[in-house]
Amino acid sequence: MKRRLLVFSFLMVPTMASAQPAGAQPADWQTVVGSDLRFRLEMPAPAVKTTAAEKEKGHAGERVAWQSKRDDELFDFDYVDYEPGWFSSRDTKEMARDLGRGEAEKAFPRSRFKYVRDGPITSQGWDGYALDIEDTNASSVMMRTYIVKDRLYRMLVTSKGDLKSMSAATRFLESLRFTETKP
Repeated sequence: MKRRLLVFSFLMVPTMASAQPAGAQPADWQTVVGSDLRFRLEMPAPAVKTTAAEKEKGHAGERVAWQSKRDDELFDFDYVDYEPGWFSSRDTKEMARDLGRGEAEKAFPRSRFKYVRDGPITSQGWDGYALDIEDTNASSVMMRTYIVKDRLYRMLVTSKGDLKSMSAATRFLESLRFTETKP
């Protein structure tokens, strides 16, 4: 019996060595962590980081963004800091809607696009807005907007509507985690 166990264990060593550890991330995805450690998310590799000094009303800093592509689908994440008190002095549910929805109906007229999801959401207690728009071929654009203290986070992903594409889009959208939880 000991001999069989020894032979079996030698046969299993190569199999175990090539197995991925539990919770390991496939090589085609990467984790993006903010330089200030306030968030983390997963997106297809390689994710390209850019910054833009665009200034809109209330902005306190530059816009920081990451973008990647996978099978002609776009994965986009960005954030911008606002002046202290910018959001805390306003209704964040309304602000998330206005900033998350923007001019969607001009870009995606309801006569040609189906609004699958269009409403408020929360993540870790923080207010946000979800907008999912689908065309007649089941291709979609999914957008998420969150307000965390005085920072605006935005996510956008496109999907072809097939299972593989939708799974990747869902993984991206559900991966965002903030280090702060709303009290």
